[in-house]
Amino acid sequence: MAWLIIDNSNTRTKFALGDEHALGAWRGVLPTPDISPESLEQLTSQLEFSAVIIGSVVPAKAAVLRAYFEARVPCHFLGHQSPLGMGIDYPEPEKIGADRLANAVGVLARHGVPAIVIDFGTAVTFDVISSEPAYCGGVIAPGLGAMSGYLPQKTALLPTIELEEPTSAIGKSTEHAMQVGAVFGYRGLVREIIAKIRAELAGSPKIIATGGDAELIAKGLPEIQAVDADLTLEGLRLVAARVFA
Repeated sequence: MAWLIIDNSNTRTKFALGDEHALGAWRGVLPTPDISPESLEQLTSQLEFSAVIIGSVVPAKAAVLRAYFEARVPCHFLGHQSPLGMGIDYPEPEKIGADRLANAVGVLARHGVPAIVIDFGTAVTFDVISSEPAYCGGVIAPGLGAMSGYLPQKTALLPTIELEEPTSAIGKSTEHAMQVGAVFGYRGLVREIIAKIRAELAGSPKIIATGGDAELIAKGLPEIQAVDADLTLEGLRLVAARVFA
């Protein structure tokens, strides 16, 4: 029977079914603030699963998930003591986010190491996995949404914009100018961080992107070799295979 796989991040919580072979076709999404026993019941009551694996970076919602699912089936919360299939070269491993560990597990299996995973979410995280393999650490920066949303909140005349590819580098309207600053500027941030990590990491790392803004930003960055939308869920599935199979 399948396992329920849950990626509980700050903005959205993603659900999938999977087993020891692969992720299934079914997907579910809930806004993280809406996670409650009622919303979980509505989303999952018709599903069949024998266990649950959860990667959470939102402690309050992790408690809701734990209370709801642990009474029903075996549950595993991903952490540094989970069977990751790699070492951890990090001074305080208990402080590594579950999503970052899941990304590391996923990239090792799907793309190989050494690797840099860039997860474009509420924050953008860079996770570095050495050829040993071992999780080495990384970088945390503001997400693209935080950067583009800050200006309308703090200025009287700047509007909220839809993030999309600018048609030129010289903005011909306020919205266009803000898109240039957000998209082209963000690519500059990502490119510089990649360059600094490469200078310190042995080997030629594969650079893999995931997360909600990955497609938009990666298409202007040839340094990024692939966008893998299911990387976090796949990492969770692989750990579940070691825990439950």
